Amino acid sequence: MKLGILHLDLMIDGANSLKAKRTVLKSFKDRLTNNFNVSVAEVDNNDKWQRASVAVAMVSNDGAHLDGALSKVIQFTDRFHGITLLDHETEMI
Repeated sequence: MKLGILHLDLMIDGANSLKAKRTVLKSFKDRLTNNFNVSVAEVDNNDKWQRASVAVAMVSNDGAHLDGALSKVIQFTDRFHGITLLDHETEMI
């Protein structure tokens, strides 16, 4: 069994309040969960309006499949309207 954890450092474009940030993040997290069958949580920068740190976790029995799936999450994040991907880090356990 393999566990993949993807850490995403995000800029929330145009967010001028925590409520605006939460609206964009909720949509983003829901779409990730529905499209990729992953677990998603905001793990840092909770009180900053335009920044978010999100962790994405996925379990698989095939490391290559896991790496490919997390790469697709990165591509999806890079194209998601309202979010700029600043940095990402992948960890395999």
